[in-house]
Amino acid sequence: MAIAYPHFLVSENHATVEQPTLMISPAAPCPSVTLTQDDLKKIAAYKAVEHVKSGMVVGLGTGSTAKHAVARIAELMRQGKLKDIIGIPTSKMTHEQAVSLGIPLSDLDSHPVVDLAIDGADEVDPGLNLVKGRGGSLLREKMVESASKKFIVIVDESKLVNYVGGSGLAMPVEVIPFCWNHSLKRLVTLFADAGCAGELRKCAETGEAFVTDNGNYIIDLYFEKDIGDLNEASDLILRLPGIVEHGMFLGLATSLIVAGVEGITVKTKIGKELEVDSFCYTDLRNGFLV
Repeated sequence: MAIAYPHFLVSENHATVEQPTLMISPAAPCPSVTLTQDDLKKIAAYKAVEHVKSGMVVGLGTGSTAKHAVARIAELMRQGKLKDIIGIPTSKMTHEQAVSLGIPLSDLDSHPVVDLAIDGADEVDPGLNLVKGRGGSLLREKMVESASKKFIVIVDESKLVNYVGGSGLAMPVEVIPFCWNHSLKRLVTLFADAGCAGELRKCAETGEAFVTDNGNYIIDLYFEKDIGDLNEASDLILRLPGIVEHGMFLGLATSLIVAGVEGITVKTKIGKELEVDSFCYTDLRNGFLV
């Protein structure tokens, strides 16, 4: 059955990339199920792994949701249900997890085209534009996911926003360490009209600057308002010398799987349209509810 997901609301003055048309039809409400946030993440991850087939090169995402997908792929490999899988990890953390679980790994040098990538997101707007990188792996994630034929995003419903930056939480920008404060000031100035503030990310344990897998720093930007056209914002950020990459993933996601208290919603891009399907947990199989 198909249903529009109720959290996807678009303001009339939203001025970002063109929003796809939703293909929807009414559906009966699902019975509520008591689940933790981690349960929801696991459910979304397991649903995404249904798209993994034997012989695929798979981009392995990073973070608390993606780790469930990596574990599920390894489980199906042990059961013999998946064979000849090659994983392309998006971080050192995911690399270590995959190795510990026995997933064969490679990289983009050897496999420049990835069949399918599965990863979480920190924010998802109505057009499937994302904010990623609050875990610090945005550069490698974007490299792998931009090389993927399909990119499935897996989230719980708390990650849905009306516009990029709408959660009020960080939009990360990876910068070189040299003169990082200069980069921070220039980034904040770019988005002054959106009430932008910025800060260098630091390790909670040591108070030292957080260092990415690539040896860079991260500046976290916070917005009070919609920043407007996302493609223009992307270009402005990347034109600044010293900027490595930003955490806006624009037009990369091909599908979104959202696990919420009422069930799962799947949004899939079909040309310029979005097909939206919903599933009650009572209709799902494969041991999602544990």
